[in-house]
Amino acid sequence: MKTPVCGLLAAAMLAACPAPAADNAVAVKFDLSEAEAALSILDKRVKGEQVTEADWQALFATSGYRRLKEREAWMGRKFTEADFEAFMETPRSAEQVAGLRRTLREWTSQPIEAAAKIAFAYLPAGAKMKGTVYPMIKPKKNEFVFDTRRDPAIFLYLDADVPAAKARNTMAHELHHIGQNSVCPPAATKKKYASPDSTLAKLQGWVGSFSEGFAVLAAAGGPRPDPLVDRGEQESAEWARNVAKFDELMAEQNAFFLTVLDGKAGDASAVDAKMMGYFGVQGPWYTVGWKMAVTIENQFGRQRVIDVFCDQRQLLATYNEAAALQNKTLAKPLPLWDAGLARTLSQ
Repeated sequence: MKTPVCGLLAAAMLAACPAPAADNAVAVKFDLSEAEAALSILDKRVKGEQVTEADWQALFATSGYRRLKEREAWMGRKFTEADFEAFMETPRSAEQVAGLRRTLREWTSQPIEAAAKIAFAYLPAGAKMKGTVYPMIKPKKNEFVFDTRRDPAIFLYLDADVPAAKARNTMAHELHHIGQNSVCPPAATKKKYASPDSTLAKLQGWVGSFSEGFAVLAAAGGPRPDPLVDRGEQESAEWARNVAKFDELMAEQNAFFLTVLDGKAGDASAVDAKMMGYFGVQGPWYTVGWKMAVTIENQFGRQRVIDVFCDQRQLLATYNEAAALQNKTLAKPLPLWDAGLARTLSQ
């Protein structure tokens, strides 16, 4: 009897399988065209062969390259073909190129639906995951999701030192964002509101960034002590250090959110810069968001955490309620958000 893929992953991740998604709920595919075109160029370089204009144009015509360029333009970042060519001229050995090819095979040999099913355990009914995963040879060593509502894309930095388990965790994390955005109300980002007095709406939108922590919980398959165990010892250790600063980080955010509501945080660009700083690699949007999500799930169950992260206006107030209950049994109580802040955000 063949063991279902979900069963294998669930056992490996200490999580139960989610209820099966609808047959048409997952439509995610790999697009390897950019990685393969870039590897062809790297092969020529290590062999001392000439890279032709046709080689470059084949690379620049791939969907992965064009969408990466679109994303960088959306972010307001400089991104030119000349700069990309300069990046590709970085010396690489034959062994390094072979390692990239091997990693690409390992990442894409696993069924992508398996990562999607893990994420589905933390999504509302009716959620869908549609999009494309692009393993990329690119200058920035980052991973991200882009254009989640129109044509979702997940970009993975192709790294020969990254095992398939870590790539799977990243895909589950980003697929959770796509699934959440498919069914939950749009996040109230700074670009979505045009009312004369949109300070509260913008802050509500930024609080939606705690979804990064929720996605960490979902990708881990549940409230396990080390949600980044699949990402290797270094990232797990860094996570432990950051989570240990939960009280400090939450207090800093609490104070800043209050200054935003009071109109004392500076202009919109200053507020945005501060909020963006909460991302980082494992910033408070991840660690504080994860801790809140785990606390809510431990006290009220998985469905409550799904519901509150779908309408994040209620997030701070719901966390306060859960933390107050949990504090009855803790020697060191969890901190609470300012009650007035939580109440205002729930409007």
